[in-house]
Amino acid sequence: MLDIAEELHRWVEQGRDFAVATVVAVGGSAPRQPGAALAVDADGTAIGSVSGGCVEGAVYELCQQALEDGETVLERFGYSDEDAFAVGLTCGGIIDILVTPVRAGDPARPVLAAALRAAAGGEAAAVARIVSGPSELAGRALLVRPDSSCEGGFGAHPELDRTVAAEAAAFLDAGRTGTLEIGEQGSRCGAPLTVLVESSVPPPRMIVFGAIDFASALVRIGKFLNYHVTVCDARPVFATKARFPEADEIVVEWPHKYLERTSVDARTVLCVLTHDAKFDVPLLQLALRLPVAYVGAMGSRRTHLDRNERLREVGVTELELARLRSPIGLDLGARTPEETALSIASEIVASRRGGSGVSLTGAHTPIHHDAASPSTPAARIGSVA
Repeated sequence: MLDIAEELHRWVEQGRDFAVATVVAVGGSAPRQPGAALAVDADGTAIGSVSGGCVEGAVYELCQQALEDGETVLERFGYSDEDAFAVGLTCGGIIDILVTPVRAGDPARPVLAAALRAAAGGEAAAVARIVSGPSELAGRALLVRPDSSCEGGFGAHPELDRTVAAEAAAFLDAGRTGTLEIGEQGSRCGAPLTVLVESSVPPPRMIVFGAIDFASALVRIGKFLNYHVTVCDARPVFATKARFPEADEIVVEWPHKYLERTSVDARTVLCVLTHDAKFDVPLLQLALRLPVAYVGAMGSRRTHLDRNERLREVGVTELELARLRSPIGLDLGARTPEETALSIASEIVASRRGGSGVSLTGAHTPIHHDAASPSTPAARIGSVA
């Protein structure tokens, strides 16, 4: 749901009633991940997607029904050899979808409205909803913020709200969306529960060092991939907004000095395009010791070997050097700045998702590397034998 927060926030501000269908869990080759959503308002306007087209029609009808009767429902779509097209999901996967009405007067509306407002404003927030459990808990929601403050709740037992809030805070800290199973003892409501936790966090950072023509193309593709993109170069004549209009920020500073003072995290990617030792060596010496997702450096194989020797001379270890993606990018035969940017972005995505980078044609590797089975919860709490 939070993946379409901007549009849904506008609907809330306009006072519209709507129903939102959210992917809870997937298995096999299902096309969308948990948290993907489709919403339908009272006029029949639809936004978002839960399957890339396979079951949109059926889910649209479920949303309309939820708007009429106010009932929250969980529906599973799968593949049947006898009648694949009748059940809708022709890719061979399984997808569980939670459909929740969000109408004026519904108990979850203020909570979901607050979550949508936060996500639309670029603030970190996690929202938890009951997927399965006692019917009286259906449709309720709990919002958790980074400072551990909460809004809403399930109305069953304060300990249940505290348990879910603590787990949702952990999901938010990791930027994860998934399901949480709580056993009968832990739920305090006489039955086991399954809870969907959706996290919305600010976009990850891409920092591009070196204001060259290849950087301009990389900025564009970085924005396309929803990164917050910074360009850093010590040369003011090159690091200008006119040359990089799509960058979120331009920094004129020695690269290693900027990296020392800026904030990075486990989702940050660092792309070093300067291929000049006086910039690269102090920058990479620092970068390879930071807990970031990706460090790549441009240059020929000769440049790469020379740079590695210089890094060893300043104390960079072999284990640290092993983190460096150099020459940067995948082997696409790239020539132009745009092709090179695609090569770099492809390596970043493969690194993030666990892909091999090989062609899918003739390969026996999974298409999706990070999809969880619907029967495999993100966590279990208070389970009983």
